[in-house]
Amino acid sequence: MYELVFWKYLEGIYLNHHEVYEAVSEEQAEIEGLEELPVQVILNRIASVFSKWEKVDENSWKNNYGAGAFHIRMTPQSVKIDCYGTEGKTMDTLVNIMDEFKCSLYDPQVPERYDEMSE
Repeated sequence: MYELVFWKYLEGIYLNHHEVYEAVSEEQAEIEGLEELPVQVILNRIASVFSKWEKVDENSWKNNYGAGAFHIRMTPQSVKIDCYGTEGKTMDTLVNIMDEFKCSLYDPQVPERYDEMSE
């Protein structure tokens, strides 16, 4: 499994990315300093882009024509995508979708956040 995690800071806020990731992973109700996301709009956008994939349940997709599957967990402030055998280009597509909503990727495997404020 490979995790892709997204959130958006409030303007002027810059927190410890790993601590935010831990709070997101624990699905805390509200994390101070993060914006609320249009989670249903995001979910609809992902469903649209991956319409050729089999929708296994409300938040899971499986590629019946190649490798990969993914499951999405959302809070009002975050999106966490668990990828299973998913190709890099598919993960890039998910990252690009989230970029449309100004949500930068945090890659907990590295760990690194990919945004303009990263060092």
